[in-house]
Amino acid sequence: MSTPLSTTDRIEKTIEIAAPVSRVWRALIDHEAFGAWFRVKLDGPFVVGAFSRGHVTYPGYEHVRWTAQVRAIEPERRFAFAWHPYAIDPGQDYSGEEPTLVEFTLEPIATGTRLTVVESGFDKVPAHRRDEAFRMNDRGWGMQVENIARYVAETVGSDGHVR
Repeated sequence: MSTPLSTTDRIEKTIEIAAPVSRVWRALIDHEAFGAWFRVKLDGPFVVGAFSRGHVTYPGYEHVRWTAQVRAIEPERRFAFAWHPYAIDPGQDYSGEEPTLVEFTLEPIATGTRLTVVESGFDKVPAHRRDEAFRMNDRGWGMQVENIARYVAETVGSDGHVR
């Protein structure tokens, strides 16, 4: 179950996933697994400091290019990247905007893993797109935490091994 917590600058979603931290971590950090649940086809693996590029595969958004700069990979604990939120207009150059920071943190719990996703920095998004970017990403992260939980459940057997 997802628990929303939002302010004007920050979106936070938390979900408990019935799988070990190591499995949830693989779903986050392996670029192909990430792409499967996030619905993006990435050009290659995540590397700290490098840009991750690809294209969105979600129906209706196939024209959207994925670009994010990987900020942190702390094994089985934290994965973070910066990107331009709701940057869906192919005719607009978002490079002059301050990106938001997306952080995934994992915590072992008795029933598996608590995953928290925080996107912060919306107060720096240009005023003319801030409200829509916040609204769309708030909704989007609610769906994405459910997507990763479903992906992990579908790819991990009851014994904890990947199917």
